This record gives sequence, structure tokens and C-alpha cells, in this order.
Amino acid sequence: MDLLRFATAGSVDDGKSTLIGRLLYDSKAVLSDQLAGVERASRDMGAGYTELALLTDGLRAEREQGITIDVAYRYFATAVRKFIIADTPGHLQYTRNMVTGASTADLAIVLVDARTGLKEQSRRHAFLASLLQVPHLVLAVNKMDLVGYSEEAFQAIRAEFSEFAAKLQIADLTVIPVSALNGDNVVDRSPNMPWYEGASLLHHLEHVHIASDRNLVDGRFPVQYVIRPHDREYPDYRGYAGRVAGGVMRPGDDVVVLPSGLPSRIVSIDTADGPVEEAYAPMAVTVRLEDDLDISRGDMICRPHNQPKVSQDIDAMVAWMSESPLRPGLKLAVKHTTRSARALVQDIQYELDVNTLHRNADSSQLGLNSIGRVRLRTTTPLLADEYRRNRETGGFVLIDEQTHDTVGAGMILQA
Repeated sequence: MDLLRFATAGSVDDGKSTLIGRLLYDSKAVLSDQLAGVERASRDMGAGYTELALLTDGLRAEREQGITIDVAYRYFATAVRKFIIADTPGHLQYTRNMVTGASTADLAIVLVDARTGLKEQSRRHAFLASLLQVPHLVLAVNKMDLVGYSEEAFQAIRAEFSEFAAKLQIADLTVIPVSALNGDNVVDRSPNMPWYEGASLLHHLEHVHIASDRNLVDGRFPVQYVIRPHDREYPDYRGYAGRVAGGVMRPGDDVVVLPSGLPSRIVSIDTADGPVEEAYAPMAVTVRLEDDLDISRGDMICRPHNQPKVSQDIDAMVAWMSESPLRPGLKLAVKHTTRSARALVQDIQYELDVNTLHRNADSSQLGLNSIGRVRLRTTTPLLADEYRRNRETGGFVLIDEQTHDTVGAGMILQA
């Protein structure tokens, strides 16, 4: 079975945690002791029903305030597919947590309250999902029971969101009317909405095609660790461990190591379960080469005629996550694949308005939760691809060198 990673998104109180709780409960993925704990917590809160949102809202502050603060990861599986869920916060203050949860997702579910329609945070999260190149997007129009399962209300929200999504780079959009509280169209099709002819949410998650989403063309292998056992059984073993970031690698392939440019050939590819005949993203493997080269953490193994850009000048879209603003002249640390460097913010080219997608070229700084195009100059060349081509080699994080806090997430537009 393959694995689907998906994240929930949307504004506060649109029902993200309840939807995930209902999905887990109706798909029989909740253990009896977990359910008993949620039922007990629901009674303590004075709720007249089992509050399924408590299955993901585990922090005390989350239960007291009734909001999601941190990203909650849950795992479950059906007979068709395995899933990792990232339940992300909807509050504006925790937008950075939403970026974290969606950055590795294959699919994003944006929830909208059927009574209120699209909000600023709904648009913000949809835009962030498209900016993060999440391949598949589901708009779940929630709380349909509170509008009498009205087709007119659903179609109005669908039309409004489709108009907004037309301005974004969304390759696959699906719209589903649901009631997370009652379970309508979550796991099974609902008899309350006979006018809806599509699949339930779980059926869509089980069958959405993700095999072609990964880059299997551009061979990219960032070296994370050099393995030298110094064992009598393997006296000459020298392997380069890491996770394949793109393409397919096989023994016998000619490769080149960057940034040195030294050529070699793959001798074998090893895993924890033994040698394999090919490796592809996102497999974690150890690659052995024909020649003893000077290779260390941060280097990259790739094809001789298909290489990433080696550059110190980076243009990127940056989602800023710090209360201290991003300004030209600011010095930060950069973490890109397994490579680290220092960077100077040279210029802010424009800031994006997430509601209108208007580019404000007069902006001189990026505040908390702002998004803009930024030009960086790094001390060490990065081995980078455009983010739209490869999310692994096209993404990076910015770190405050004094506090060691992650203050920004970047998507490379041009190197």
C-alpha cells in the first residue's frame, strides 16, 4: 500500500479537528481507550455529545480554548491506503504551524463553514497550499447540516472559491459538501444530500492518484552522512547515506558529485533490508561509489547531464514566521537539504496580498505571516532547483542565528 500525507487547513472554528476525529472514528481507527478518554473529557467540558475534535487537540491550552495551536499528526490505514494526517491550526497567529504541516503534504483539505463562506484565513491557507505546491486540494464545505443541506449554499461557496482558485496554481481541485459533526459524506455518502453525486471524502483520499506527483526525472541525492564501519568484515566500506530527493538511481549509473564536479559511478545501493536494484524519492538509502572521493555532508550526487544550479544568489518566495520583521540587510542562517549556509537579505522585491494576490512593490519589510519575494546572497553556494520542479531541493528554512528559531520558509523561484 502507498502512503498519502494530507493536511487540514482553514479558518478558526470551521471544524478541522472535528473532521479528522470523525474520519478516524468512522473508519474504525480509534482505540477503545482513546475513545473512552475523549468521552470522559467531553463530559468534563459539559458537552452533550462526544467531542471528536479532542482526538487531535491534545494540548491542555487547546482543550481549554477550543482551538488548535500546534500541528497534530495522526496515522491510520484502510484496506486501500495508509495515511498520515497533519491537523493544522486555523488561527492567524499560528499560520507558521500550518506551513509546517502542509510543507510535506500530498493533499490539503481546506474547510469552509457553509454558513459564513470564505474567510481571509480560508484564502490565506488555500494560497499557501498552492505556494507550497501541494499537488491536490480538496475544498470541504462543512456544517452543511446547519444550512439545511442546501445545494444553493454549497454551489455559491463552490463558485466563489473556484473564482479565487483560478488565480492560483492548483492542478487538482475537488469540492465536497460534508457535516463533520454528523458524519455526512465523510466516510460514507450521505442520504441527506441526494443532489451531490461525487464521492465521500475518505473514498477520494483512498483513490486520488499521487504516483506521478514525485519528480522521477531529476536525480538528486543530498548526502547526509558518510558511513565508515571500520569493521573487519567490511574493511573498505565507504557509503554515503541520505534520502533520495528526486529521480531514480541504479547501480551502474554514471554520476557527478557537487559542488566539486568529480565524476564516478554507482557500485551498489544499500538499505536496512539489504541491497536494492533502484532507489527513488523518498527512499532512505546508502549509496556506494566506484571511486574514493572527498564527499561530506551537504554534497549532492546527481547525473552528469542533469544537475541543479550551483548558486549563491537566490530569488525566493518567503513566508515570514517571526514577530521581528524581515528587512534588507538582515543576516540569517539557511538550511537547504543537508547543506547549511549564512545568508544576507539583499532586497524585498514585493509583498503579496493573500486576498487579492496584489504585489506591493513598495513594501520595505515583511511582518509576521507575510509572504513576499526576497533576494538572498549566501556565503556558500546552494545546490538548488526551482521549487515548482522539486519541492525537496527547491525549499529551505531561514533561522535566527541568535535564538536558533526558525523564522521563515522559502520556495526558490530562481537560482
